[in-house]
Amino acid sequence: MQISELQPKQGKVDVIVEVVSKEEPRTFEKFGKSGRVCNAKVKDDSGEVKLTLWNDEIDKVNVGEKIQIKNGYVNEWQGELQLTAGKFGSIEKVK
Repeated sequence: MQISELQPKQGKVDVIVEVVSKEEPRTFEKFGKSGRVCNAKVKDDSGEVKLTLWNDEIDKVNVGEKIQIKNGYVNEWQGELQLTAGKFGSIEKVK
């Protein structure tokens, strides 16, 4: 699968991308628990998309690395597609 094929509310996304940039993580509180969230920009040969990283995922991903997102999910926020591993997906480094 390629970034250009992603659609809003699409699940079971399996894609290999390169991390182009990564913002500073920010903290949030939800349901009495605190967590961290961070936006990154990722690309492949077909285009770029925003990747939302949650908690431990933030430390796994660095600029310049290739990563594989398995069973990811696509959201849309203010007309912009956002990819995330979500609750059931995973992010792994590609060697």
